[in-house]
Amino acid sequence: MLIDTGSSLSWLQCQPCTSYCHVQVEPIFNSSTSKTYQTLPCSSSQCSSLKDATLNDPSCETKSGSCMYRATYGDSSFSIGYLSQDILTLTPSQTLAKFVYGCGQNNEGLFGLTAGILGLAHDKLSMIAQLSPKYGYAFSYCLPTSFSAVNSSKEGFLSIGSSSLAKSSFKFTPMVKNPKIPSLYLLDLTTIKVGRKPLKVATSSYKVPTIIDSGTVITRLPRSLYEALRKAFVKIMSKKYKQAPGVSILDTCFHGSVKSMLTVPGIQMIFRGGADLTLNAHNTLLEIQRGITCLTIAGHDGQNAISIIGNFQQQTFTVAYDVSNSKIGFAPGGCQ
Repeated sequence: MLIDTGSSLSWLQCQPCTSYCHVQVEPIFNSSTSKTYQTLPCSSSQCSSLKDATLNDPSCETKSGSCMYRATYGDSSFSIGYLSQDILTLTPSQTLAKFVYGCGQNNEGLFGLTAGILGLAHDKLSMIAQLSPKYGYAFSYCLPTSFSAVNSSKEGFLSIGSSSLAKSSFKFTPMVKNPKIPSLYLLDLTTIKVGRKPLKVATSSYKVPTIIDSGTVITRLPRSLYEALRKAFVKIMSKKYKQAPGVSILDTCFHGSVKSMLTVPGIQMIFRGGADLTLNAHNTLLEIQRGITCLTIAGHDGQNAISIIGNFQQQTFTVAYDVSNSKIGFAPGGCQ
């Protein structure tokens, strides 16, 4: 399953895949073999909650009266199917009796070989919200790098409940509420430093909503902020490495491999309250083509100025979401 803090509804592909199921690693779930599986009716309160969870109106299957969901994503991927209920088993001894999720019958897009999505957003239908009465409204995770060894002693993880906040090295920043996007996790980005020097931008450049999202790969910044970061980064990098043409949205590129680049300026993102992400080369550079390495941060234009902290920049940090107390924390070195 894909872990997505930007999605509320969890869903997985279900037989008989009446329209389309993409290829996945494990066998596709067959709900008819589960004695505890049931679809939820259109009259249910959970069906009424779908609009908030997916931003799409639910529909009703005429013959059965079953509630149908439609989950859509920014990259045009989507899943359509039955709103369902079954036992969720986390470990043999840890279960949730009436877990609400989607049983997908038409699932198309960029889901890789996964079975579906675990929705961890701030909404009552998210998996975390449903588990919160039992374990506490909190979770943490660490995303490993793509370079990590398969048998690494510090593997990536998802930890659920208040006990996931136990690490003493967390630095926290307050969650910011935005009524226009209430289910997303937002924070206040106050400063960006490149090579330990703050960017030369007006304070107002930072005053845009900043989302942290495990389901977005590349960090996106408003154009003015990005151009200042790009200028500072290129100024240091170009002393040692020749610039290369951009690739798609990544327009800050250099000749060479990540491993060969020994002099890479650190990028530090500082949030309100002093929490920070101090990013080294494995969090900022990616070899896009053989011998072409690019900065994994991009600018974006548009009237709705927004920043998104993507998962590439979160790799190897333990990221904690203390939803009960409205704060997000970071601790370095959580996994490899």
